[in-house]
Amino acid sequence: MTFIVFIVILSSLVFVHEFGHFLIAKLSGTRVDEFGIGFPPRIASFKKGETRYSINIVPFGGFVRIYGENPEEVEDDLERSFTSKSKWWQVAILIAGVVFNVIFAWLLISFGFIIGQPIPVDYQGPGKIENPQVVVLGTFPDSPAVQAGIKIGDTIRGVSSGSDSLPEVSDLAISRFIQEHQNNEIQIEYSRGSEKLTTKLTPQEGIVEGQKVVGLSFDMIGTLKLSFFPALWQGLVTTLDLTKVIAVELSKFFGNIFIGQGDLSQVTGPVGIVSLVGDASRLGLVHLLSFTAIISIHLAIINLIPFPALDGGRILFVAIEAILKKPISVKIFQYANLIGFVLLILLMIIVTYSDIVKLI
Repeated sequence: MTFIVFIVILSSLVFVHEFGHFLIAKLSGTRVDEFGIGFPPRIASFKKGETRYSINIVPFGGFVRIYGENPEEVEDDLERSFTSKSKWWQVAILIAGVVFNVIFAWLLISFGFIIGQPIPVDYQGPGKIENPQVVVLGTFPDSPAVQAGIKIGDTIRGVSSGSDSLPEVSDLAISRFIQEHQNNEIQIEYSRGSEKLTTKLTPQEGIVEGQKVVGLSFDMIGTLKLSFFPALWQGLVTTLDLTKVIAVELSKFFGNIFIGQGDLSQVTGPVGIVSLVGDASRLGLVHLLSFTAIISIHLAIINLIPFPALDGGRILFVAIEAILKKPISVKIFQYANLIGFVLLILLMIIVTYSDIVKLI
């Protein structure tokens, strides 16, 4: 079931991205030869106007074939080709997929606020936060918490050590309790979706300097429900904040790779994402929507990187052509995209291997 949910999420993200390219290409008057759901071979298709709409057997999103994206294929109907359009239209078509991924994230997050979005209790904005609980936001590598199987999104229900127990569960109270009992075994009761679990942890040194800890970070998280228009506004604010944070973190990561200090072991590939999808599914619909929104924003930002085979790389070629005032050689264009594609595939293989090693 988890794999099916993963396929649905991946397909929706790719479909939204390609639909953005399709819609703006149509708006610009560029000829679109095919818009496909999934990847070939075809199961069924029909043609409406100049565009063939197809349903394909490989269920991974979709694709759009825009006439003239590959300069070599232009033989006739020059006015309708991609390369004949102004540089502004070319950039608009290329960037549309990225924009649609961000819009998709905005709509998912907004819907989350309508049905009830988890949010920190120190939130300042419209609406009232209900049912505050202590939720795990992170775990430290190789910590007692990780070894015990506690995961991000788990809700802490109770904490005790021997005969001493915490009468009221709050983030500050739990922190104090663990610090006061750092030389003792601590029992934590928590829930994951509808599942109730219990584990025992012994605080360890070396995780946080100067004290023994179990390796958990947590906060008071409540549920915020908003009506339609406030949900749209708060969804937009949250999407912009997430986009900024993700862009900064990705910039740091790729910057470290550029200077040879990148750690690919911290990158999650397809296999790891399947596991994360399973965790999000168990926590409920709103968590799954938020997870999908975050992945959509990641895809949008990564696609903007000026690297061959990505939308950002193709936009870079358009910018270079605008500066030089002449088209780039077809061979240079093809070789650059081929090399970029091969490097991306190699990166995917390395990350997938890392995912598998983590699971073993």
